Amino acid sequence: MPDLEITHQSVHDYIAAKKRGDRPTTDRIIREVGERFDTRKTDGSEIAQLHHATMLVRFGEGE
Repeated sequence: MPDLEITHQSVHDYIAAKKRGDRPTTDRIIREVGERFDTRKTDGSEIAQLHHATMLVRFGEGE
């Protein structure tokens, strides 16, 4: 992904699932990251990286 260093395993997992076209896994990861952000169990970098991945990776584009 351009201009983004991915430091969270959840984002790596999200990208792989999205490229595979695995909607249940992408939805689960989004929900889990959102819950961590809402409860302040993350510093915000995880959800920022996830947001960029959501915008830049096409669903089902393959590995």
